[in-house]
Amino acid sequence: MSRPHVVGIAGSLRDESYTRVAVERALAEAEAAGGTTELLDLREFDLPVFDADAREAGDATRLTDAVSEADAILLGTPVYHGSFSAPLKNALDYCGFDEFEHKTVGLLAVAGGSFPITALEHLRSVCRALNSWVIPHQAAIPRARNAVEAGEITDPDIDERVARLGEEAVQYANIEPDPPCFESTENVGADD
Repeated sequence: MSRPHVVGIAGSLRDESYTRVAVERALAEAEAAGGTTELLDLREFDLPVFDADAREAGDATRLTDAVSEADAILLGTPVYHGSFSAPLKNALDYCGFDEFEHKTVGLLAVAGGSFPITALEHLRSVCRALNSWVIPHQAAIPRARNAVEAGEITDPDIDERVARLGEEAVQYANIEPDPPCFESTENVGADD
């Protein structure tokens, strides 16, 4: 049996992104757990604002091909105004059922403040609408400037949660998902 392939999408464009540090940490643990990994750093993709009439604009095909090849996907986002970032939303708009259906997805959110949970809930809803199997465990990094220094997660409890997310991405990469979830069957705009 081949090793599960895990891609991580870092939904931050900042050079000194705490989100990217966390996604890289989760991917390192996924590799230690026996998976192969790839970081999809959205700074390295030309992705114009999504237009349904131009689905292959810029580097969209490179993005969708990389996500399609994954057995599991880790989505990392900074928290902006209580939700996930516009760069990540835009990247997800280029993807759809072809890339996400029946895939295992792990969620990670990073906040400057103390409440990154709503962004995780919003991402969970998006993934369920695409009929993904979302790992119940999720990682959150509140007050990130106090938990990440010099490219490392310094809080041991947070580091353990992020590492566990990477492990579970490999552990559940080939899980047989339940029948289609209600959200995905009601996702009537998916083909618009």
